[in-house]
Amino acid sequence: MRNQHMLSDIELLGKLRDGDKGAFDHFYKLYSLPIYRKLLKLVKVDLLAEELLQDVFVRLWEKRHLIAPEQSFKSYLYLIAQNIVYDFYRKAARDGKLLSEIKAVSVAAYLHTEETILFKETSEMLNNAIDGLPAQQKLVFILCKIEGKSYAEVSRRLGISISTINGHIVKATKHIKKYLHSSHKLTFGFVLAAIIISASDTI
Repeated sequence: MRNQHMLSDIELLGKLRDGDKGAFDHFYKLYSLPIYRKLLKLVKVDLLAEELLQDVFVRLWEKRHLIAPEQSFKSYLYLIAQNIVYDFYRKAARDGKLLSEIKAVSVAAYLHTEETILFKETSEMLNNAIDGLPAQQKLVFILCKIEGKSYAEVSRRLGISISTINGHIVKATKHIKKYLHSSHKLTFGFVLAAIIISASDTI
């Protein structure tokens, strides 16, 4: 008997239709990721997409006798996935509690995505602002504000006075605030809260 890997897709689909679990495993490994991505686009929540993915392959196994090996198996799987999602939302529409939970999870997922994007943009803006500082100011700002070292530590490390360090921080902070003010992509107040420019410093 030929190895599963040596069989054509049409032969494997025929075996799947006849109840061969090795053929089922082959197609699960081949299509579970693209089907998961399809589901994630439809439901927007990863945990829900993972659960529905299992439902898709359970239904595939239960309806394996309907497989037509000569037709596109991927399209057939996508159709099953789409129907699974429709069935899920029809059920949710009849179940008020379930619908509320879905909405809550979807909103939380959306907000998490927005926060991730906003944080990424904020980080990029801060890095750009810091890169525009003179070399000594940049080094002092990174050591004090990003790495959290005290002025005394930085003074010993760089061999400069604490007053000089304070002067660098004041000038660097002024430059960064001005840079962030000039950007209209993000709310300035949020940016200042997100980055590490505080009014109090560790001496």
